[in-house]
Amino acid sequence: MFIALIAATAATLAPAPLIKMAIDKGIVPGDLTQLNIAVAAFIGFALLLWATSAVQTYLVGWVGQRALQDLRVRIFEHLQTLSIGFYSRKQSGVLVSRMTNDVQALDQLVSDGIVTLFQATLTLVGTVVILLWLDVGLALISFIIFPLMVGASLAFRIASADAYRITREKIGAITSYLQETISGVRVVRSFGQEPRHVAAFSELNDQNRVANLKTVYLNAAYFPAIELMSAALTVAVLVYGGFQVIDGSITVGVLVAFIAALNTFFDPIGQLSQLYTTYQSGMAALDKIFELLDEEPDLVDDHRAPALPRINGAIDFEGVSFRYGEDDAGAWALRDISLKVPAGQTVALVGSTGAGKSTLAKLVARFYDPTVGSVLVDGHDLTKVRASSLRSQLGIVPQEGFLFSGSIRENIAFGRPDATDAQIADAAEAVGADVFIQEMSAGYDTEVGERGAQLSAGQRQLIAFARALIADPRILVLDEATSNVDIHTETKIEEGLRRLLAGRTAIVIAHRLSTIRSAGSIVVLEHGRIVESGTHDELIAAEGAYWRLYRDWATQAVA
Repeated sequence: MFIALIAATAATLAPAPLIKMAIDKGIVPGDLTQLNIAVAAFIGFALLLWATSAVQTYLVGWVGQRALQDLRVRIFEHLQTLSIGFYSRKQSGVLVSRMTNDVQALDQLVSDGIVTLFQATLTLVGTVVILLWLDVGLALISFIIFPLMVGASLAFRIASADAYRITREKIGAITSYLQETISGVRVVRSFGQEPRHVAAFSELNDQNRVANLKTVYLNAAYFPAIELMSAALTVAVLVYGGFQVIDGSITVGVLVAFIAALNTFFDPIGQLSQLYTTYQSGMAALDKIFELLDEEPDLVDDHRAPALPRINGAIDFEGVSFRYGEDDAGAWALRDISLKVPAGQTVALVGSTGAGKSTLAKLVARFYDPTVGSVLVDGHDLTKVRASSLRSQLGIVPQEGFLFSGSIRENIAFGRPDATDAQIADAAEAVGADVFIQEMSAGYDTEVGERGAQLSAGQRQLIAFARALIADPRILVLDEATSNVDIHTETKIEEGLRRLLAGRTAIVIAHRLSTIRSAGSIVVLEHGRIVESGTHDELIAAEGAYWRLYRDWATQAVA
């Protein structure tokens, strides 16, 4: 690329000396041989410029696109390492903007900016040498403009730095709001809030317009000023050089060549000035990207941490307390939890909203580490083993079954890409999903749409069950997993789960009586503490917190 760049720069600088040669050695004395040589040289350098520019353009694109590809992959890889807590703090639309808008803003800087920097600099240096070679006096007059240009460039740099940073923030806010609104379009429609969302989106775009117009105003003031300076300098050279030609101090060829070289002189200055605009926009985007890449995951495996071996599934909470965030004044989500779950047992976690049930399950999956105490699986402290080795033996079904765009087959096999068609069908049959799948025209090849929009909530949940079960997890976490299915479907799921949970540890968070009663042990949480534990019959007989919850659920079920 740089070889082609140097050759192209040499071809760009050739016209001025060739003009002097054509006029002073060919046209003025009437020497056709010299004129023919000059014309032939013009053609040769034109062909050289064409060939080297073509090669340079291709190679610049080749390098630039691969650099941007590497950057996108690097950002995506980094996002995969960040903890669940990071995603609860950051809007997904902003992250999408980093991957799309900000990386795209670097395209011009990476693909053209570096080449423009070197080519314009070489052209400027070469032009200065040619101007001095043609006439030192005219060259010194031309160089007077340098302090003015430097001063204007510094003023432009100071004024535009914040403007370009703000434009990146505004486009990120637009992308974030757009993503959130589209994801929640059903809620927007349900409450008839389309006008309010349109107004809010219009306001964000208005702010983006104002931010971008500031950069437009700066460009409108700076670049025409540079053009005016170049025009004034050309006039000064024509006046001074014209008198010198009349006096016989210089030849006509020198003056014409000097004017031609001046165009080459101003072009790289304009390119470097425009490059600074590109640089400001690109660096504003790069700052946002580096800010993202500088994010450290909350949970980092020790490089010496071993992989968790094949587990039986015994879970032990030893004096566990936990709070979200790093603020010491934050409320405790869990306090003094000590709980042993034998391998193969199904444990139901019950309690009111905010009691800490989901937090307890997240600690088992090591989405977070305890603030105090330890969580052990088969005697292994989870903070001292690789998280990936734990999650590869863990299956989680949340309240809302999230599906990826693609077929039913691909979604079921998500956690086990090498699963055979027979294994996929067996998993679907085990949870009762095979009935509705077989009724579809494309069967397991049916496209589910974005987030599974082509399926009902219950169907999505059944697919999520099959996806968890086909991965053959040693520990299964069900977080309100049957809340979106009807009683008939729930009964079919439970029939399959009774077969498939044999030999596995299961932590079930549920409010439905049928799900809770079948658990081997029930743990009652209140305000982050365990207040009761035991079997259904034991807790009913105790007439404590569980008995009160059970009575309320039974009353609601009858109602």
